[in-house]
Amino acid sequence: MEAEGSFTFRQGVIGLQGTGSGFTRRGVIGAGAGIALSAAIPKVARAKPARTSASAKSADAIVVGAGISGLTAARKLSAAGKTVIVLESRDRVGGRMLNHDLGGGHVTELGAQFVGPTQDHILGLAKEMGVNTFKAYDEGQNVYYKSGQRSTFSDKLPTGAVPLDPLILPDLLKAVLQLDQMSQSVPVDAPWRAEKAEEWDSQTLWSWFKDNQINPQVQGVVSAAVEPIFGAEARDVSLLYTLFYIAASGNERNPGTFERNFSTAGGAQESRFVGGSQLIPLRIAQELGGAVHLSSPVRRIEQTGSGVKVISDGGTFSAGQVIVAVPPPVAGRLQYDPLLPSLRDQLTQRMGMGTLMKAEAVYDEPFWRKDGLTGQAVSDTGPAKITFDNSPPDGSIGVLMGFIGGREARTLGQLPLEEQKAKALQSFANYFGEQAKKPKDFILMNWSTEEWTRGCPVSVLGPGTLLDFGTAIREPVGRIHWAGTETATYWNGYMDGAVRAGERAAGEVLAEI
Repeated sequence: MEAEGSFTFRQGVIGLQGTGSGFTRRGVIGAGAGIALSAAIPKVARAKPARTSASAKSADAIVVGAGISGLTAARKLSAAGKTVIVLESRDRVGGRMLNHDLGGGHVTELGAQFVGPTQDHILGLAKEMGVNTFKAYDEGQNVYYKSGQRSTFSDKLPTGAVPLDPLILPDLLKAVLQLDQMSQSVPVDAPWRAEKAEEWDSQTLWSWFKDNQINPQVQGVVSAAVEPIFGAEARDVSLLYTLFYIAASGNERNPGTFERNFSTAGGAQESRFVGGSQLIPLRIAQELGGAVHLSSPVRRIEQTGSGVKVISDGGTFSAGQVIVAVPPPVAGRLQYDPLLPSLRDQLTQRMGMGTLMKAEAVYDEPFWRKDGLTGQAVSDTGPAKITFDNSPPDGSIGVLMGFIGGREARTLGQLPLEEQKAKALQSFANYFGEQAKKPKDFILMNWSTEEWTRGCPVSVLGPGTLLDFGTAIREPVGRIHWAGTETATYWNGYMDGAVRAGERAAGEVLAEI
């Protein structure tokens, strides 16, 4: 734990901390730090994997990227009896899943953390790896902060997480209903085939609100939702992509809805993982053992008639097939021989990452709970427009987390670090009182400064991208297969989508070898 009043700014290539975080270049591979983790993995998860030694230079398949998508793919291949090599640029596993040690056996997550109904694949994987869930704190009233005025409301009403603002509520509910209805005609596996795909992909979410003459004040609440969901502004996001994202917020049996995406109770923010979300990839990596190579950035992928060669800083490796499971902008910076098809390359150029920060303040206790508050806030004023109670399951310490996305994050990131901290804490104080300005620890994670991610939480697709280039998103290129949450059908942009994508890519490889 940092000293009282300290400030941790996490950027660049980040060293690993947190519960169960022994799997680093300096740790678990061949070291005793992994023994306790191994003992915690259920026997079913460890059953007869096809091991690959740390010195092996060839395998049946190579996976580029040790985030949850790449590790899921490697685990499925190994379980099928295939040898696999995983090459990871960082000195840790997990990608956009990252725990931070709070001391006393507690962690918070600096990246992906929430799960909810219909996210069956990540929940099933977590169960196999012996990682339990607990409900995100949601007892009491939510805070609504508009134009400098603070009020509270219950998210247990039929309106859910939508603030009970009479000036905007009718228009907002009307807009959400209309977007939900429109999304039902968007195929999650091919949104470019929607009947109105050309019309919808020729405008942004912002222009749709404007053209439909929806109360301009609604945009404040919409921005509060869009900025953390996409790390972007409504003006940056294609309407078709937005509708696809809504349609993807479900599964094969339950149509997606905006409410499920945005809500806590019954929604995508309903639960968290005991020990932090990164515990899942840590345990998968421990299971894979020497197959995982850290600090091995891939630079070049060469295909031949007989196989594929992957050149990394950690050496040159060969295999029959390769899965690229890194964010699209990172994948686009690799060298390919032969060159990728122009459609795939053009798609990658149009899938820039969102801009997102997470600000987390640590207190001796979750003091807002005594005031009957959930720790959740919705605001039209930044920089942190959406907040959550990120305290550990036992509530023994308090943690407030705020999402700072899009323009708010870009603007904040230009300021001196202490000023960034002060502005984030002012947001917390606006919602929960002056006591929020006095945390004993403060962490600010800026994902745009991460060399091997370049942003968060997901790629942002502007008008025309899905319509003209979308067909290339999952299409294999010879022996190259694509994973990562951006390639998912359901829960695109979330952990569940990443797991689904890894499973799909592994299935493609198994069909070829």
